[in-house]
Amino acid sequence: MGRYRLIILDTCALLWLAQGSGRLTEETLLRIDKEQDVTVSAISAFEIAIKYKKGKLSLAIPSEEWWHRAIQHHRLEVLSLTAQTMISATRLPAIHSDPADRFIIAAAIERSVPVVTADARFTEYGVSVFC
Repeated sequence: MGRYRLIILDTCALLWLAQGSGRLTEETLLRIDKEQDVTVSAISAFEIAIKYKKGKLSLAIPSEEWWHRAIQHHRLEVLSLTAQTMISATRLPAIHSDPADRFIIAAAIERSVPVVTADARFTEYGVSVFC
């Protein structure tokens, strides 16, 4: 396994990490703990808030509070969405239709870093993934 200075958590990975669901392997949890910079895209805050508002995601506290606590508790950095990342996402092949995932993929490609996700379609863009 290569050494990176940065890894990006997909929204599902953030939820699994914060909720301790066991969907992340011990190796992945160790890697998250040891990496210098573990980030989550700002778009994940949007995804979580929308799912919570629609009743598709159950959280013990409101989504905004949950987001801030999860980021702080797991010592994560929030990766801002830049205009360049958003434009780059539009240039990706039409493999993945989810705009939020396309933003995460574009950010990973721009930085040449892996993503923690269970979504195998990320690899079709040349993004290294683990879960």
